[in-house]
Amino acid sequence: MRNATVNRKTAETDISVTIDLDGTGAYDNQTGVGFFDHMLDQLARHSLIDMTIRAKGDYHIDDHHTVEDVGIALGQALSTALGDKRGIRRYGACLLPMDDALVRTALDLSARPYLVWNVDLPTAKIGSFDTELVREFFQALSTHGGITLHVDALHGLNSHHIAEAAFKSVARALREAVEVDARKADAVPSTKGAL
Repeated sequence: MRNATVNRKTAETDISVTIDLDGTGAYDNQTGVGFFDHMLDQLARHSLIDMTIRAKGDYHIDDHHTVEDVGIALGQALSTALGDKRGIRRYGACLLPMDDALVRTALDLSARPYLVWNVDLPTAKIGSFDTELVREFFQALSTHGGITLHVDALHGLNSHHIAEAAFKSVARALREAVEVDARKADAVPSTKGAL
């Protein structure tokens, strides 16, 4: 059973994340940050990871803590649900177009977190959402999920399209990486024998 629930409560946020890696992409995400909910819905739908997220944050300050802490909790949930990573494909990649935007993602569920982020969002805001928080989310997800994550925006004019393409591209790469490899379902995908 490749699922997990993580609860994270701090002085700044109160977050619950439940995921099922073998789902259908069902989602119910309510973080209090509208654009972020839309992005999390894309992440679930295109990764086929069922995802339910509830978050309350210190919105009177800004959305930073909420977005970052959801990334932390989701990364922890992914790591827990993957267990010893036996049978997974481990690697995933996606080149995803969305109108003017083209985003390339490559990732490795290596337990060695590293983020390479070459994504220029041309505006400071998408509605009321601070665009710099897109990177903050993926930094937290990478760090706490043990993911080597490379995201490159190759083209793009519209910040909404670029951000959404990034979430969808990561989702598709994640879908590939967490899938069970029928040819090696009983083995950890590493010559070390552990990840």
